[in-house]
Amino acid sequence: MSDIKSKAQGLDPNVQPRDVRELADKSNNIYESIAIIGKRARQISSDLKWEIQRKLEEFAVSTDTIEEVQENKEQIEISKFYERLPNTAIIATNEFLNDEIQWRYVEDRD
Repeated sequence: MSDIKSKAQGLDPNVQPRDVRELADKSNNIYESIAIIGKRARQISSDLKWEIQRKLEEFAVSTDTIEEVQENKEQIEISKFYERLPNTAIIATNEFLNDEIQWRYVEDRD
């Protein structure tokens, strides 16, 4: 997962226009390309969510009252780091265009 973060840190977090033909050429169908990118984006999102929850649990303090909420600077820094990462669809599109995603077709079983 840290590999995802290292890739994502070098990416521009802003959405950029893409050549549709370049996306379609990778799988011979634009809809398949978008489905592949979408599935990879969901995987990345799930991995990052699990990772941030694991890191934030280290700082969790169980209290009985609502008034005892404490600010933890490390927790805030971790949250800000993940907020600054590009959208998972941008990361997945970049991986797709750089041939870093492998996919296969599942055969129908009748």
